[in-house]
Amino acid sequence: MRVIVTGAAGFIGSVVTELLCDGGWDVIAWDNLKNGHRAAVDGRARFEEVDLLDRERVKAGLRESGAEAVVHLAAEALIDASLRDPGRFYQANLTGGLNLLDAMAASGIRRLVFSSTAAVYGEPEDIPIPEGAAGRPVNSYGESKLAFERALAWYQLAHEIRHVTFRYFNACGATEAHGEDHRPETHIIPLLLAAAEGKQGMFRLYGTDYPTPDGSCIRDYVHVTDIAAAHLLALDYLDGHPSGVFNLGLGHGYSNREVIKTVEKITGRKIPLIESPRRPGDPARLVAASSLAGEALKWRPRFTDLAEMVVSAWQWHRSNPEGYGP
Repeated sequence: MRVIVTGAAGFIGSVVTELLCDGGWDVIAWDNLKNGHRAAVDGRARFEEVDLLDRERVKAGLRESGAEAVVHLAAEALIDASLRDPGRFYQANLTGGLNLLDAMAASGIRRLVFSSTAAVYGEPEDIPIPEGAAGRPVNSYGESKLAFERALAWYQLAHEIRHVTFRYFNACGATEAHGEDHRPETHIIPLLLAAAEGKQGMFRLYGTDYPTPDGSCIRDYVHVTDIAAAHLLALDYLDGHPSGVFNLGLGHGYSNREVIKTVEKITGRKIPLIESPRRPGDPARLVAASSLAGEALKWRPRFTDLAEMVVSAWQWHRSNPEGYGP
């Protein structure tokens, strides 16, 4: 079967594409290469440079693709930038997404797996966070993702586009072939690995006065291959099941200080550290209640310990010291 993956040159998109190819899917990989890397796209997929804001290109591309489903991961995702430039995030995450939905409706493609985010919850009242928790984003990244989620219900009503929405918590780790190489890098584990190797100077710990046991943020970490595996399960699930929203997380969290200690243990190196004030838009705790994914999709994460996830990231980092290229 043929599927289009948007954002296929990004961190999660590259691993989703890898697993789809492993599973025998015929993959068309779309990316505008603004944030992704051409070298990250699995060689078994057919790559097409497509920007979802190019409405006519998206419409023609879907019409000619012969695809039966779309996995939509393309997005702008830098939280601090979303506070400074909300228009950029609404354009990429909402307008680009609506262009995709309109093109799907015109082409008769009725299955979509959507990459959303735990940022739609904002500062949650309940921990772990259930899928039914109110959406109260504290940044325009989360707000733009939630706006697209809400649009999906209306496109299902009007055009019968069935969808699975995944609200990721903190994706991390790597496969042998694909890992994290954001430019600029903002994720804690690759930043810590770079600091361990002396590539970036001091690691900046944002926020030491949160209402948590050690004063630093707590996050639920989930391995990128477990996230990617959920997408394959979702494509099968949409063959006869209703649309749904599912959290992807482990149901327990690690503080930033715990992550630092774990990286130090795995690498055998002390992290040079500087403590800084909180960043705007960072909730104190984000931990998933993810039993729905287990019940409906039969999703069972293989990686359940942070140390295992860090080991896989460290191995990729050591094998690819320049990431996907200078």
